[in-house]
Amino acid sequence: MATKPTPRKLFEEVATATVAPQGGMIDAGQRAGARGAVRVWLMVLFALVMAMIVVGGLTRLTDSGLSITEWKPVSGALPPMSDAAWQVEFDKYRAIPEYQLQNKGMTLSEFQFIYWWEWGHRQLGRVVGLVWAVGFAGLLAFRAIPAGWTGRLLALGALGGTQGAIGWWMVSSGLDGGRVDVASYRLATHLGLAFVILGLIAWYVYTLGRDDRALLAARRGREDKLFSLSTGLMHFAFLQILLGALVAGIDAGRGFPTWPLMNGQFFPADAFYVPDGQGGELPLWHAFFENPGLVQFMHRMSGYLLFAFGIVVWLRARRSVNPDTRMAFHQMFGAMCAQVALGIFTVLTVARWEVAIAHQLLAVLLWVLILNARHHAGYPWPISIRKAAR
Repeated sequence: MATKPTPRKLFEEVATATVAPQGGMIDAGQRAGARGAVRVWLMVLFALVMAMIVVGGLTRLTDSGLSITEWKPVSGALPPMSDAAWQVEFDKYRAIPEYQLQNKGMTLSEFQFIYWWEWGHRQLGRVVGLVWAVGFAGLLAFRAIPAGWTGRLLALGALGGTQGAIGWWMVSSGLDGGRVDVASYRLATHLGLAFVILGLIAWYVYTLGRDDRALLAARRGREDKLFSLSTGLMHFAFLQILLGALVAGIDAGRGFPTWPLMNGQFFPADAFYVPDGQGGELPLWHAFFENPGLVQFMHRMSGYLLFAFGIVVWLRARRSVNPDTRMAFHQMFGAMCAQVALGIFTVLTVARWEVAIAHQLLAVLLWVLILNARHHAGYPWPISIRKAAR
């Protein structure tokens, strides 16, 4: 009786072989160049998703995210085309708390500025979806998808669709109830899923860079301890990304522009206090999402711990016999050092928008380099004895 295959884990692509492969059978039936074509398509998607993250960050920094008060995935692709249409959109915006409590008196031209940011962000999302759909359909039609990859590539599209829905779920949290921003935990969910999609694309690009025979051979040389440590580092970095989204969601990066102390204190004052807007206080758990001092404190402490763990992983990687693996971890650690320094500079500049965006971009680079290092630990590139001795 045939046994059921073991489910594959996130960022894990090659299962342990139970039957010795026969020459030429692993890649049989695959068109020449199929893996390369899929990689190129995925690289284009990667660039577009990275652009989405940057534009999304700028949309947040310019307080533009609530300027479009409806979700119209199809008809919303066209912006207002007349003065009357612009006035209708402006009237919808003037009905929400952000205008009434924060931007009252805003002119139509000022509204148009923030509207174009949010419209551009949503439009870029439509472009990502179109590139995925056209690319997937084309690869499927020409039978250019390698064996075993159809489901994974289809899942990417499903995650992209889910991301659009979560984006609206995020925006809708700021349209009523007296809020002038979106809920920070919804922003963290939105950004977190973007990094998951970006990470999957990167992992797939790395994996498709070699055929299945080469990957199976590489897995036999896996450095289990280093692979396990880099897996933990990946999860820790993802947590730090979510905490960074909470900081951005409530502008917590601008409340304590000092380092290493937070306005002269290790632990911020009133860290567990969140007003309810009616003279009272919200329950304690709200502070972990909405108190600027506590949220920034968590992000700082998590950053220090992540950096310390990164040093441990890097020191372990230095003992690898594979020079390509060592180089991958050197690159990862270099980016981590730069990110720590830039994070401190972001605080000291009161999260100036260009510095904050650079910090976010470097987070993307670090995330990808962690995955690259992990892939090298799990599937080391072949080396000669002479090269290994260097």
